[in-house]
Amino acid sequence: MTATPRRTPAADGAIAVAWTGASGMVYGLRLVECLLAARRRVWLMYSAAAQIVASQEVGLALPAQPRAAQRLLAQRFHDDDGLLTVYGREDWGAPPASGSNPPAAVVICPCTMGKVAEVAAGFARDLITRSADVALKEGRMLILAPRETPFSPLHLENMLRLARAGAVILPPNPGFYMQPRSIDDLVDFVVGRLLDHLGVAHELTARWGATKTPA
Repeated sequence: MTATPRRTPAADGAIAVAWTGASGMVYGLRLVECLLAARRRVWLMYSAAAQIVASQEVGLALPAQPRAAQRLLAQRFHDDDGLLTVYGREDWGAPPASGSNPPAAVVICPCTMGKVAEVAAGFARDLITRSADVALKEGRMLILAPRETPFSPLHLENMLRLARAGAVILPPNPGFYMQPRSIDDLVDFVVGRLLDHLGVAHELTARWGATKTPA
């Protein structure tokens, strides 16, 4: 089965980012930080489980109310221009819920295998999965960063199904050829790959072969 072609994200379109309950909140936070620094509009969603993970892993208490979360995160990311908008999980009136106003791309990072299964089955039970469903049906970029190990046959089958439907499956597996010296270096490697697929310029990591002297 041939994979569905993907549309290159528009340079001026909003990027919808979703945080779920998988480990790896540092990736999601860093992604939003870099998108805002690149002057991209960000539509953010997160699950109830993501609130627990954020508290456990990075000591971030995400409010349940979107407006309170938006104020907190705007301060954290120094978003003085209102580029960040936070939407509730059941906000069916939010732009990413409809194909009439879809984001340029949707990124679920980190992504639980439960969300992978829901998206693969077309089960749009909240704004996160509905946004992913809209991205697929509208031919927009959909990236999932699943954080799990090992993968079961069901996990692999669901990811293959999504890849064939046009999604990018980008597990947060950092490379070590750039000789990382810190956890931040490992995080930036993964976030850099996400930004590459989104068409957002960055200088988070050195490019392979960029420092080599031609023969």
